[in-house]
Amino acid sequence: MKTPEIIAHYHCETAECPLWHPLEEKLYWTDIPQGKLYRYDPTTGESEQIYTGESVGGLSLQADGSLLLFKAKGTIQRWQEGNITTIIPEIAAEQTGRFNDVIADPKGRVFCGTMPTSEGGGRLYRLDPDRTLTKVLEGIEISNGIGFSLDYQKMYYTESEKRTIHCFDYDAETGEISNQQIWLQTPENEGVPDGLTVDSQGYIWSARWDGSALYRYSPTGEEVLRIPFPAKQVSSLTFGGSNYTDIYITTAGGQDPNENGEGAGAVYHLNLGIQGRPEFVSRITI
Repeated sequence: MKTPEIIAHYHCETAECPLWHPLEEKLYWTDIPQGKLYRYDPTTGESEQIYTGESVGGLSLQADGSLLLFKAKGTIQRWQEGNITTIIPEIAAEQTGRFNDVIADPKGRVFCGTMPTSEGGGRLYRLDPDRTLTKVLEGIEISNGIGFSLDYQKMYYTESEKRTIHCFDYDAETGEISNQQIWLQTPENEGVPDGLTVDSQGYIWSARWDGSALYRYSPTGEEVLRIPFPAKQVSSLTFGGSNYTDIYITTAGGQDPNENGEGAGAVYHLNLGIQGRPEFVSRITI
């Protein structure tokens, strides 16, 4: 088993939302509490901070190569090399909360979750290309990683505090989800499931917050691989590179490495020869 290698170490408080940009061949990620956005170029091995401002809890890649930033108070903005255009100024129900993890679907919609607040649980919204925003779930105990099965008939959805990955029937034509079922319940002593992606074989990868590991599961839920990390809080992952065999993994806890591990808050790279899939692009009208 290869050892994960640190490629960027900004000691992030919560490095999250890794996103491979195939047009630029670069990796983006955010440090959510610090309101910072970073970019890494594997060709040069160099990384840079490219944004500071409000917290960014989710990213999607637009078809034109720009990014959508999903922020606090339900704000959604387009970012393109420092130029920002507001798509949705805010959401009334999210005045004390923020987005947390998003994913574009095959038709360019974006499923976007929010954090719970003192006023109640988080929510999952669907943002359609015409900017229509629909609430599809509520009362969520930390909305997190989302992915689609190879045939696009299923959507996997992580509810972290319940230590559960749900599975829904998914209609790619309408964006509707139904028939919620528990696909995976993780043990109490192994942390909580966080970011998620699905590889080219239909296997599901789940980062394990407070579990110091990255897991790979078969479509039927059997654990087939567990990769340990020198960081307690493994937050998310994505596949990238020219053939999508490069795995990029984010971690949190960089403000306290004594508690969270020497590699806490770093971004890691791993190549096991397993191929992932490109993320879908969002097609939200600007």
